[in-house]
Amino acid sequence: MAMPSNRRGLGARPDQRDFSRIFPEAVYSAELRERKASTMVAVLRDFFGVDLGSLTLLDIGSSTGIIARYLSEHFGRVVGIDVDRSAIDFAQRNFKKANLNFALGDAMDMAFEDHAFDVIICAHIYEHVADARRLMDEIYRVLKPGGACYFAACNRLSIREPHYRLPFLSMLPRRLSHLYLRLTKKGTIYRENLLTYKKIHGLVERFLVVDYTRRIVKSPRLFHADYMIQEGTFKFRLANFMVRYAYALCPTYIWLLVKSDNRRRT
Repeated sequence: MAMPSNRRGLGARPDQRDFSRIFPEAVYSAELRERKASTMVAVLRDFFGVDLGSLTLLDIGSSTGIIARYLSEHFGRVVGIDVDRSAIDFAQRNFKKANLNFALGDAMDMAFEDHAFDVIICAHIYEHVADARRLMDEIYRVLKPGGACYFAACNRLSIREPHYRLPFLSMLPRRLSHLYLRLTKKGTIYRENLLTYKKIHGLVERFLVVDYTRRIVKSPRLFHADYMIQEGTFKFRLANFMVRYAYALCPTYIWLLVKSDNRRRT
């Protein structure tokens, strides 16, 4: 399996090359990122039903490598790519394993052969790239037939925007979003491009979509997601109400995108 060259992402937005500096709390927290990785493993093990150690995995937007390091304990070979040089340097310095590699790489122009990976992780990435459809085309290309992409996506209609934690930020027109950031002293330009459920669904139309959002909300402990939702609480009841009656308003979706000729959604 060819490794990507250490080139800068020509199609990447400039701010994403410095993401680890802008949002350090999101990428350097080992506890938070290992919890997310644990849910990824639980979902993928549930789907594949086999020893994950025989599978190759690509982590797109691997940043500081904490999630990729965790995944390397379960998968045969793991590669992490990111356009953030500082984050990749951190990962290469701190996580040295025979089955784990990191490199600079642009997710919209990946230097991998077709059908290179059994599994791809694309968790909260689509809103950060210049062309989300091109990203999904590249994922489809490098994914093996029958392989799956773990796709976590935030909804534009989330009450609290996930990056800046500001209410309604992502719902506003772009000019008002910029002003909101400046007034709250959170930043100057709002660059994230979150989409609604309908548009997210349109992004992944080439894949067979296996929806794990409902399963995780129904059984958070089973998927190691009880750090977010604890069974029996008001939040648990509210989340189950939303996935059943207001799915288009869910703040986050977790889907497995399967490269298959059968595009029936489940």
